[in-house]
Amino acid sequence: MRVQLNQASGKVPPNGNPLVAHRYGADPYALVFGDRVYLYMTNDALEHDENGTVKENTYSSINKIAVISSSDLVNWTDHGEIKVAGPHGEAKWATQSWAPAAVHKVIGGKDKFFLYFANNASGIGVLSSDSPVGPWIDPIGEALILRSTPGVEEVTWLFDPAVLVDDDGNGYIYFGGGVPEGEYAEPGTARMMRLGEDMISVTGTAEVIPAPFMFEDAGIHKHGGVYYFTYCSNFYDGERPEGSPPAGEIAYMTSSHPMGPWTYQGTILRNPGHFFGVSGNNHHAIFQFNDSWYIAYHAQTLSKAQGIANGYRSTHLNLLFHNGDGSIRDVEADYKGVEQIRCLNPYESVQAVTIGWSAGIQTEGKADTAERRVTGIGNGDWIGLSGVDFGEKGAAAFIAAVVSLEGGSIELHLDDPAGPLIGELSVPAANGPEIQGEWKTAVSGAEGVHDLYLVFTGTNDAELFELISWQFTE
Repeated sequence: MRVQLNQASGKVPPNGNPLVAHRYGADPYALVFGDRVYLYMTNDALEHDENGTVKENTYSSINKIAVISSSDLVNWTDHGEIKVAGPHGEAKWATQSWAPAAVHKVIGGKDKFFLYFANNASGIGVLSSDSPVGPWIDPIGEALILRSTPGVEEVTWLFDPAVLVDDDGNGYIYFGGGVPEGEYAEPGTARMMRLGEDMISVTGTAEVIPAPFMFEDAGIHKHGGVYYFTYCSNFYDGERPEGSPPAGEIAYMTSSHPMGPWTYQGTILRNPGHFFGVSGNNHHAIFQFNDSWYIAYHAQTLSKAQGIANGYRSTHLNLLFHNGDGSIRDVEADYKGVEQIRCLNPYESVQAVTIGWSAGIQTEGKADTAERRVTGIGNGDWIGLSGVDFGEKGAAAFIAAVVSLEGGSIELHLDDPAGPLIGELSVPAANGPEIQGEWKTAVSGAEGVHDLYLVFTGTNDAELFELISWQFTE
């Protein structure tokens, strides 16, 4: 190997957590559609002081929601950010977009997608789309839920939505949080409400969910005919009655009906500090994908690895198990994550922003197009893909759609960034304006299932090229 490889940070092979290492993403919410799971996340982004030093995350400037998706739960495609709030967002009445919740419903015979979000802690808005990745519109031009909504006047924090479309097609929204002064044990700030048939209106009066030590982070799922309301407990450091949820843990309640009554059961996920050595708020989403159940949650593992764990969070994934009696087992959060559930097919065009592991790279969307590229590519950077199935016959050639800048090479290695070399694609320098094209090279020695590493090399410190997509031929 003639190049000094840059090191992975945060997500290190073969681990699956955090899900990506080139961006942050907090407050995950899952939407399963077709053969993919889409995760919508608060778009945490670094804030700096006047000296350029990274400061504590204030959340005050977050007005976008990030989206990633996967069909195998290890390699994730970066769909970029949804511009939600502010003058450049779809919901121009809003100033922030936190803690999204997404859901799919067939209306009038057509697939419709709805994205709910918190405008800081003052209200909840909704966007709609015909696709899980947009484009999105604001269908009502104002908040869906405000303090003028019946039943929410006393909610301290009007945020953190979760949404359920039940088997009969009826929709429900769950939200709220905060602790009125001194009311730690019984805050009374969790709410549930019926959604209209159109999913962009609410009906009736919001009702209280009596969640013990409620703090934030509503969650909802249904399993075996039982409804599970999940939430994060508050950080009260005084004495708690026996059977109460400890501080900063994900707790759950159960019911036989989506609007309760609810019975408190216990906690299922300890605070991230217990598992990763860096504490903070605890936010989750529970979902079924194929025949298994998963819990997505966030922790400051990537920012910790970068030495800047100042409230910048990353999404993780682990298995979740329901017991025969309807209870939920304690979740063991870890860096390992979940098993890859299907192999990646290299003989179909793969978006370059589909990433298992990475070092040094970034991703960037291009104006007026849905295209997203891998950018910031320098000498020694790389992308890794997990579980690529080249088949018995094996690969004969590699083709990449590239925007050339300074030019360089893409080395193709198996199982490790410094593993066996199966091919090398030369990308010529642009020598002026950028050049976009497809380049092809022969490949040998790629048969069966392997991890694949695209290692980028060049002769100087400039950006070498931008990668759009790639695929192999047999």
